[in-house]
Amino acid sequence: MSKSQDWIHQYFDDATDATWIFQNHQPIVSNHLAQKLHTKFAVDPQYLMAIAQAAVSENQSQINDCYNCTIKNHMTTITIPITLPQQHDHVLKYFMIYHQLDSNENVTAITLKSRGALKRVDQLAQQRQLNQYVNRAHEKERKRISQDLHDSIAQGVYSAIMGVRRLGEKGIPTDERSELTHEIERQLNDVLKEVKEMALDIRPSVLDNFGLLPALRVLAKRLTENTGVTIHTVGACTTDHLSQDVQSVLYRIGQEAISNALRHAEAREINVLLVTHDYYVTLEIIDDGHGFDVPKQQHFNGHSLGLMNMNERVKALNGTFEIHSKLGSGTTVSAKFPIQQRS
Repeated sequence: MSKSQDWIHQYFDDATDATWIFQNHQPIVSNHLAQKLHTKFAVDPQYLMAIAQAAVSENQSQINDCYNCTIKNHMTTITIPITLPQQHDHVLKYFMIYHQLDSNENVTAITLKSRGALKRVDQLAQQRQLNQYVNRAHEKERKRISQDLHDSIAQGVYSAIMGVRRLGEKGIPTDERSELTHEIERQLNDVLKEVKEMALDIRPSVLDNFGLLPALRVLAKRLTENTGVTIHTVGACTTDHLSQDVQSVLYRIGQEAISNALRHAEAREINVLLVTHDYYVTLEIIDDGHGFDVPKQQHFNGHSLGLMNMNERVKALNGTFEIHSKLGSGTTVSAKFPIQQRS
């Protein structure tokens, strides 16, 4: 046996999927995992072949809707979800792959792939993809802050510096000096206002000092003044019993949901409801905008990234996150977190 054949044989034996090779429907070769399933869990290869043959017969049956389907009739591989009989308190859930290797010699193969393992791989791939999008979102936010610092705040400070230099020149009339002083003061006040607004967007101090509900009210008041859209905040509850992580996530959800309603939904009125019950706290953001098709926005794309980010934040703290929306009927974003009773 050549070196390459040794490697192929070793790969077949050490594979993480159980594989049997049949000739004339009788098993002739099996790898280590297939042998283990046979001895430890009594997985009968003849039973698997019977299931595979039933699937082949069904595909070739005239009752089958695709009997005359040329592509299907020429397929040499069939995949079947299968749950094997329970043995030793273990339920074995697999995808069984039946593959025709040599039709002239009637040689076929059956491979069992663990559904649990495939699910974990799929979840890992989705998590990696989500992490990529979240990282991009963070970079996008950093870029936005950097642009704001450069385009607005840095320009305002530079303009004030030039004004101060002008004040240092000799021979400036008193009236012009006074007018220039007021202009520099106005520029610095504008810069100060923008810095405060950026600080509020990044982390509002009222959230740390007074709690979630006052922070949401301050956010609603500020956005109402800036946009002219009516934003009501309703709640008569204390959130002292909530962790800082939960309060921060609820605030970010309110911030993101209101921002989406203002930017994308053309809402004229937004209501923010914060309610605590005996065992959970609920935040709802309801707008009267034009709504959207939720399933379409649940896929990975730029418009849905904020929604996915909110969902992941909530799930990380054992909460639930829901979006109800319909074209022309507004949107309701809700988050619920369990809370522990204080003794």
